[in-house]
Amino acid sequence: MKRALFAGLTLFAAGASQADVIVLNFEDMLAYEGVQEFYNGGTGSMGSTTGQDYNISFSPNGIICMDLDVPGGNCNNANEPSPSNGLIFLEGNAATMNVLDGFTTGFSFFYASYFNASVQVWSGLDGTGDLLAEIFLAENLSGGCAGDPNGNYCNWTDIGVLFDGVAHSVNFGGSANYVIFDDITLGSGCAGRDCNPVPEPMSLALLGSGLALLGFRRRKAVR
Repeated sequence: MKRALFAGLTLFAAGASQADVIVLNFEDMLAYEGVQEFYNGGTGSMGSTTGQDYNISFSPNGIICMDLDVPGGNCNNANEPSPSNGLIFLEGNAATMNVLDGFTTGFSFFYASYFNASVQVWSGLDGTGDLLAEIFLAENLSGGCAGDPNGNYCNWTDIGVLFDGVAHSVNFGGSANYVIFDDITLGSGCAGRDCNPVPEPMSLALLGSGLALLGFRRRKAVR
């Protein structure tokens, strides 16, 4: 029998560079709280704020799922990659994240889901423009797992994608009330951290030497 994350609730209706890696872990928010402008220099639907201004906002149906083992918790989740909150939606087919400044390179996150789901990265706001990437999520809870000490949503998969272009929105899709997302990461293909390959100092030195040699040979050839 599939276990819903929770049920029976009423929904509450500093800009960052494109090159920055930003991790949203949804901590410091309350159970049932709509994320809304929490990461846009504003507050969640219940007034929670940390003053973080990433110019990122969420659709009203994107709300906080808090581990039941935490006082005031509302969800069947456990073993979260960052305790104790995650993102869930209860209405519609997806929750939408808008990133006014845009982001590049990659996108990643952790998820726990009883059903297959998908996440789409779009070039425009509100899931418009060009589809830059789509990530298909396989259900990962049918085999069972052990909570901390409780919770059925306790297997977490980290997944990510690299893409070309500038993204301005993401749709987190799936079956409402049966999938939760955490450590949503902008600018990296690895959830919760920056793992994008960069040239090592020695490689840069060799590259510089190679370019210098090429320039020397070119000057010699035209004499």
